Amino acid sequence: MNTFKDTWTIARKDLLEFIRDKTRLVTFIIMPIFMLIMVGFIFPNQTNVKNINIGIASADNSAMSQKLVNTVSNLEVTKGTKAFNVHTYKTESDIKNAIKDQTVNGGLYIPADFSSNIGANKQANVVVVEDQSNPQVSAITTATLQQVVSGFGRGVASSKLGVILAKTPAGAVPSMVTNVLTPITTTVSGLFPGSTNYFEFVAPGIMSMIVLTAVLTGLGASVSRERESGTLDGILIAPVNRLSIILGKATAQAIRGLAQGLIVLLLAIIFFGVTINGSALLVLLILLLGIFSFVGLGVLVSASAAEQETATQLLFMFQFPMMFLSGVFFPIQQMPEFMQWISRVIPLTYAIEAMRKVMILGGNFVAVQGELIVLVVFGAVSLAIAVPVFRRVITK
Repeated sequence: MNTFKDTWTIARKDLLEFIRDKTRLVTFIIMPIFMLIMVGFIFPNQTNVKNINIGIASADNSAMSQKLVNTVSNLEVTKGTKAFNVHTYKTESDIKNAIKDQTVNGGLYIPADFSSNIGANKQANVVVVEDQSNPQVSAITTATLQQVVSGFGRGVASSKLGVILAKTPAGAVPSMVTNVLTPITTTVSGLFPGSTNYFEFVAPGIMSMIVLTAVLTGLGASVSRERESGTLDGILIAPVNRLSIILGKATAQAIRGLAQGLIVLLLAIIFFGVTINGSALLVLLILLLGIFSFVGLGVLVSASAAEQETATQLLFMFQFPMMFLSGVFFPIQQMPEFMQWISRVIPLTYAIEAMRKVMILGGNFVAVQGELIVLVVFGAVSLAIAVPVFRRVITK
């Protein structure tokens, strides 16, 4: 009987401690809400074409090519909702450069002989340019563009077929009919030879997430553990600058995170054929600046949590939505617009975008300088806020 009584006493004590800790209670309530929102809003949109940015370049200035451009531009998913946001370029190379910069997620190039081939009853070819850094969006975009071109071609065919059959000698009909029935074909072109798979899209995101969340988790838990055990007091009375304590702990976690990231990259290269098309040193720089962007957040979490368990809950509350909203597994472009705005305030989003530009698209420093600036600014601002808060909390 005493066993049950003691069991209930201990359970009651832990439950009361949990209820009295407002931070843990809030995270306990918020986490299921996060899960419901993430799953409910993101997954249903994975197969929809909606407001995808694409580039169109036409070297043929005919009415026929303009009609095709208008057909793609005016394609609607639902009433008032366009499938594509069209950006106009001059050449196929311009579209590929825009894909490298992630201004667009695919494109359509119309060659100079497009209308003349159709007029001569030959097959005209248009080029669908795919975004190899984003297989999910690329597959949907490419398939939709091919369907639009095919449908446009059928419209051209139906208007010409009767006239052609009436004027063409009987012996020439079979080959002529083939060209007329399928007047336009498509060729898929990427920035690099071959095709990419889903893992190549995921690998840079997983590597970035492991490195950055390892720093966030390790830093927050390390400080909280030492505060809880009392060993932090011994460090604080030593003649060491408070900033040095923070940076020292951050450095240790950064080394651990980088080691984990390199293991993931090595396994991805060996077992899944992932390649780095850009500079390996630039990949390392992105990871280091990504770590810097998370140091301040880790310090704030450690300062806010007196116990390691509370710190763990806080960290999980940050990490879970980041996995969905930063584009690690799911393309940001397929999320509802309000969730895309949320993703833009998460530093992990910029680290992952920069990693994909370098690893998959072969981007250089100029291609990722925008993302790197965001990481530096976020890290500097969060650290400027976190250090004074940390000093104030640990001196209480």
